[in-house]
Amino acid sequence: MTSFLRSALLSLIFLIVPSLLFAAPSGRVIVFHAGSLTVPFAKIEKAFEAAHPDIDVQRESGGSTKMARMIAEVGKPADIMASADYAVIDKSLIPDHADWNIRFATNRLVLCYTDQSQYADTINATNWFDILKREGVVWGHSDANLDPCGYRSLMLLKLAEMHYGVKGLYDDLIANRPRRNIRTKAVELISLLKTGNMDYAFEYLSVAIQHDLRYVDLPAAINLGDYHQDNLYKQAKVRVSGKKPGTFITRTGKSCTYGITLLKEAPNREAAILFLDYLLDPTKGLKILKEMGQPPFIPCRVPSETAMEALPKAIKRRVEIKI
Repeated sequence: MTSFLRSALLSLIFLIVPSLLFAAPSGRVIVFHAGSLTVPFAKIEKAFEAAHPDIDVQRESGGSTKMARMIAEVGKPADIMASADYAVIDKSLIPDHADWNIRFATNRLVLCYTDQSQYADTINATNWFDILKREGVVWGHSDANLDPCGYRSLMLLKLAEMHYGVKGLYDDLIANRPRRNIRTKAVELISLLKTGNMDYAFEYLSVAIQHDLRYVDLPAAINLGDYHQDNLYKQAKVRVSGKKPGTFITRTGKSCTYGITLLKEAPNREAAILFLDYLLDPTKGLKILKEMGQPPFIPCRVPSETAMEALPKAIKRRVEIKI
C-alpha cells in the first residue's frame, strides 16, 4: 500500500469512527402523560421533531394514575412519564421504576361550561354550587381512582363546603351527580360539554383555555392553584383505590403540581433525555406550556440534593433544588 493510500485510509477512518461513536440519538421516544397535557405536548412534539427529524415521539395519554399503573403493574414500555400530580410518580413509580421526579408546571381547577349550558348567563363564582344542585343540571368530573383531576375535583367540593360555610354542601352536590357523569379522564368531558350532553365539568384552567371553553374562575381557597394555601388544601382528603384490587389509599389536598420522570427501563434513554432537555427549556417546551395557559416552574424543581444528583447530567442545568 502506497503512503498516499495509507494516508487516505487513515483520514477516512478518523472521519468515520467519531461519527459512529458519537451518533446523534434517533428512533422512537415513548411518552406517557396526563390527558391535560395532550394539547401542549402535541405542539412540543411537533417542534422537537422538526429540530430532531431522526427521533419519533410517540405519546399515549390518560389519567395519570392509570398511566402509572400501565407501567408499574401491566409492564408497558415507556421512556418518560409526565403526571398531572407529581405525587403519582412518587407513590407509584419510585423507587422500582424511576429514580427522580422533576416538578415542572402548575395548574388550577375551574368549572367549565358552554353557551348551551343551563344557567350559562347567570352562573358566577358566588352561585355556582347552588346551580350544580339544581334538578336537571348535568355536571361531572373525571374518575378519582384514575385521574388526579378527579380526586382534585372532590377535594375542591370539600374545600367549598368549608369556604362558603354551607353544611352538607359536599353531600348535596354529589347527590346530584350520578355515576354516569364520571369519565375516566377529564378531557373526555370536553366533548360532552361541546355537544350539549353535559352542562358543567371541573377541568384544569389550561384545558379550558386550550379548548375555548367558558369557565367560572373559582376562589384560590378552593381551586388548588396556590401553593401558599397548601396548609388549607391539606384539610381535604379523598379515599381512592390502591395498587392492589380491594385496597385503598388517601389522597391529601395539595396545590396542582405536575411531575415528570425518565423510567429506569427506558427503551431509548439518550433520545428521551434529549426530549426532556427540550421540554424543560424555558425558551422551548416551557414557553409553549406558558403560552397555552399552564404556568411552568422556571427553573424546574427537585426537592433535594439527592434528587439533583440522580438527574442525567444533560438536564441538571434546567433544575433547581426547591421544596
